[in-house]
Amino acid sequence: MRRIKRLDEGVRLRVDDEDDLWTVSQLCRPGTNVGMLSHRRDSATGTQSDSRAKSAERKPMWIVLEVQETAFQPFTDNLRVHGVITEAKIDIGSHHTHVMSPGSVLELTREGGLPAADRALLREALSAGRRAKCGLLVVESDEILVFQVAAHGIRDVSQFTMRGGGKKADDSTSVRRGFFERVAKETRLVFKDHMPLVICGPGMAREQFEAHLRGQGAQNQILNTATSIGGRSAANEVLAEGLADSVLGEHSLIQQVRAIEEGLKRISTGGAVSYGPAAIAEAAEQGAVETLIIEASMLRSGEDEARERWERTAASVEGSGGSIIQASVDHDSGQQLLGFGGAIALLRWKTE
Repeated sequence: MRRIKRLDEGVRLRVDDEDDLWTVSQLCRPGTNVGMLSHRRDSATGTQSDSRAKSAERKPMWIVLEVQETAFQPFTDNLRVHGVITEAKIDIGSHHTHVMSPGSVLELTREGGLPAADRALLREALSAGRRAKCGLLVVESDEILVFQVAAHGIRDVSQFTMRGGGKKADDSTSVRRGFFERVAKETRLVFKDHMPLVICGPGMAREQFEAHLRGQGAQNQILNTATSIGGRSAANEVLAEGLADSVLGEHSLIQQVRAIEEGLKRISTGGAVSYGPAAIAEAAEQGAVETLIIEASMLRSGEDEARERWERTAASVEGSGGSIIQASVDHDSGQQLLGFGGAIALLRWKTE
């Protein structure tokens, strides 16, 4: 994401890639004004010609709307922002939908300026720049799971399971070789050479698979690392335990996963942690919160009273020198965060 211009009450931005759309979907909260070049049918151009109706022309124009709702599917390149037109050549007061994708230029403004939570999320996105996505493969002797790791989530791409075999070792080896070659070909189609790959798993099959991948001509940067377990849990272990920091260390996703996992660990051991709106608010007032991990939309949507309470809590945390991580839920740790009400606070000391 790139900032094109600072505005009196907002900012003009350019969306670089799909990861930026998650951030924009959070910034386009209800009540924010979003302007971009769009198209609108001009009913004045619809006429009767030779006894046949001529449809109204779709004209390009700069349209500003006050956001009412957004619709975004993670890991896609399509964000829809719906609202009421406040500025345009025609149809002011009518409903309209902006469709945003990589390359879109937009202006975000709000009376009095963007809220603190939005400014913080925007700063993080701007400082991140372009972060390469990464492929993550969990390899076992008879199963390979393929994921894509992006800045704010992990997406299931494919699952391959070996079929067949036989009782003879030679038959089993031959079937496994064919299985690895087939999956290597599929992997090459999904992840191009510029995308780094992490291959993980509990045994030696991951090294055999890497050899097959190289044999298919893969030029990717590849990190091969061992995990203590297989399946989807292996992917979570890589993210949480820092086993692939050389490839993934700068992703905001890693920061989110580690902070959430640390919170869950402290909960299980009775450590310095707090969860639940009232308990976190009390700890924040005492200056005890070192890091607040909160599901990003809780600072922007929902009932006014609940949102305002979290905004006050976030302000207290920042006022006492604490940090705030605005987390997504497009990964397993994010789903666990939801199980604890959407927020966990890592404390400087245990509170009563």
